Amino acid sequence: MSESVVSPPADAVGRVSTAPGFFVCFEGGDGAGKSTQVRLLTQALESDGRDVLVTRQPGGTELGTAIRQLVLHGNHVSPRAEALLFAADKAHHVDELIRPALAAGQIVITDRYTDSSIAYQGAGRDLGADEIRVLQRWAVSGVLPDLTVVLDVTPQLGRARRGEQPDRLEAEADAFHEAVRQGFVDLAAREPDRYLVIDAGRPTDQIHAIVRARVERALAVAR
Repeated sequence: MSESVVSPPADAVGRVSTAPGFFVCFEGGDGAGKSTQVRLLTQALESDGRDVLVTRQPGGTELGTAIRQLVLHGNHVSPRAEALLFAADKAHHVDELIRPALAAGQIVITDRYTDSSIAYQGAGRDLGADEIRVLQRWAVSGVLPDLTVVLDVTPQLGRARRGEQPDRLEAEADAFHEAVRQGFVDLAAREPDRYLVIDAGRPTDQIHAIVRARVERALAVAR
């Protein structure tokens, strides 16, 4: 009897190298403090004379900005449509902005990337983390960060930090945000060498010091 052949999952192919650039992503639930840490790391790297490109997702391009407005601030969007719109944003973002910057040797820092879709749509919307993971890997053609920093925030702390006019995702119930939080934790557990998980409740300067030290070590190895 002949042996059956089992095809590997669509995302089993090794991730695309980001060399000669370096790719850092900040992830975490709403209210985790990602924007603050992106700003602090950018300032630190630029003060050292490094060439840094800062971006965010959704957004960063004209198309991405339109998608951001539609998905986060528009009327109801079905969960599957939401997942596909976020994937479209990332596909365009990588082709137009991230891949060229990495090819030019820049350090790219992004506020959110593929893991947000896996956590929010896969876990939070219960569409299936593995299914969204495959979709996202396809959308970005395997271009993944060299380092992903997850700022682990509880739903309660995140709610306390969010503004009085939350977007569509921020306004979801704590159960949704707890599922999202667990989604990020699960992703980090799969590839611990590529992730840095930090308690978002720690003081801002402590978080920055931990992040900067890890980034500098990674950059030294990448040289």
